[in-house]
Amino acid sequence: MKKLLSYLWPITKRYSSEINGTLEVTLINGKKVLDTENANYSYGSLQKILEFALREVELSSVENILLLGMGGGSVIKSLREKFNYQKHLVAIEIDPEIIKIAKDEFGIIESENQHIIQDDAIHYVKNASDIFQLIIIDLFIDSNVAPIIFGAEFCNNLSRILDNNGCIIFNIGINLESDSDKSQAIISHFGKDFDFQKHSKVNGSNTLLIGKKNIYF
Repeated sequence: MKKLLSYLWPITKRYSSEINGTLEVTLINGKKVLDTENANYSYGSLQKILEFALREVELSSVENILLLGMGGGSVIKSLREKFNYQKHLVAIEIDPEIIKIAKDEFGIIESENQHIIQDDAIHYVKNASDIFQLIIIDLFIDSNVAPIIFGAEFCNNLSRILDNNGCIIFNIGINLESDSDKSQAIISHFGKDFDFQKHSKVNGSNTLLIGKKNIYF
């Protein structure tokens, strides 16, 4: 009944998070979305943005994925259902309330090849020993990205745990007045072993960097 009613008017449930403030799960036109005060976190425009990026990656050759910033798990849904990616995935999410919402509202569960870890992404990549063939960085608090994400240490740690011919998808911001400084800083931190393509105003809003690490022996 709620699903039918949502075609007439949205039905919203609100959750309180110490990290993200008020979180809203809204059933609209038969589908749930997860939003903060100023941004879509999952299953709305963000899902379309990351699906654009995933089309630029040859997923058939990817054996394991690291997702930094899980949100409600829309990119996981896209990978599993739309792109039929059934291999190993590790999702890192700092907010325990987000993890609970992803599980209870959107059915994102752990399995043999899908692990959810509550941790700060910066801490995780600094200490990680596993190597990944695709890393997706989607680290927002509301509509903001912490400046440390654009720094040399974080980028160097990402490079260290990325496979020699792996790919990286970096969601660097929403409606940036000038994305050239941030994107150039990130590209310079990764260095000459990476080839990057910048995509501005994806779905009318976000700037993405999609890169490939090219090291051959």
